[in-house]
Amino acid sequence: MLNNLIFSLNATIPIFIMMIFGWVCRRTELLDDHTTEKLNKFTFRTTLPALLFTDLSKADFYSVWDTKFVLFCMGATLMSILTAALYSLLHKDKSERGEIIQAAYRSSAAVLGIAFVNNIYGKSTMAALMIVGTVPLYNIAAVTVLSLTSPERDAHAGRKQLFLPTVRGIVTNPIIIGIAAGMIWSVLKIPQPVILDKSVSYLANMATPLSLIALGASFRISDTRGKLPLTLGIAFIKLVLFCLMFLPLAVHIGFREEKLTAILVMLGSATTGSCFVMAKNLGHKGTVTAFSVMLTTLLSSFTLTAWLFVLKTLKLI
Repeated sequence: MLNNLIFSLNATIPIFIMMIFGWVCRRTELLDDHTTEKLNKFTFRTTLPALLFTDLSKADFYSVWDTKFVLFCMGATLMSILTAALYSLLHKDKSERGEIIQAAYRSSAAVLGIAFVNNIYGKSTMAALMIVGTVPLYNIAAVTVLSLTSPERDAHAGRKQLFLPTVRGIVTNPIIIGIAAGMIWSVLKIPQPVILDKSVSYLANMATPLSLIALGASFRISDTRGKLPLTLGIAFIKLVLFCLMFLPLAVHIGFREEKLTAILVMLGSATTGSCFVMAKNLGHKGTVTAFSVMLTTLLSSFTLTAWLFVLKTLKLI
């Protein structure tokens, strides 16, 4: 079990350190507000789409496709989004509800999922299938709720006035485009020239560190006053409640080994740093999101290890 703890710490602590590094860069004036804002936009529009395209375009969905598994991931994701939305209704500040919803349901599926499953089982495509069932929904829901709750929106705008901009935001969202392009590339089995592959990979490799540095640089400790109870609630939902809700059902359906591990990562991993990039680019302050990413990242190494221990003890993985 010590190996599991060490692995979890190795997966999560470097993420936390990169956020701290960004915060230190801002405090020492290596980064200012203008540069951080540009860094957020650059990450949102280029490196994150490249990361998702790379992950999905190289997956061989034909040989490993499992409809029941993908539908379960989609169903659990939809129910998680609904649960997060219900929790957000307890918060009086409507402008922060979109951040609460996204931070509570959205996991590090693309970043942590493949690494986590591959570390345990070697090369595995189950994480890629999990991404197909979750990441498109993650991003469509994020664009929708963040657009509808954005402080920059006219509070008196009618539903018809909100509908078209929201749909346009989903269709033109760079992350959605990256996902769609990656899936089409994989399904059609389009060959990737070495030049294209290396170029996109360079961008993809920058996505995680840049998004975490931008998050840390944007984080203001003074803005978190009074946010701890709210953020602890988000952390409990993200790291504990969803696992309690859906892991028993996954076991009952018959998922075991790498499929069950992929589901665990989907349900119980930390809130992804790309949430912050998405929130900032859709007009939100990002304080709740940044605090949630930091807290869930810090706690997830221990909660994920605990869930792994439970599943291994029950001989399910």
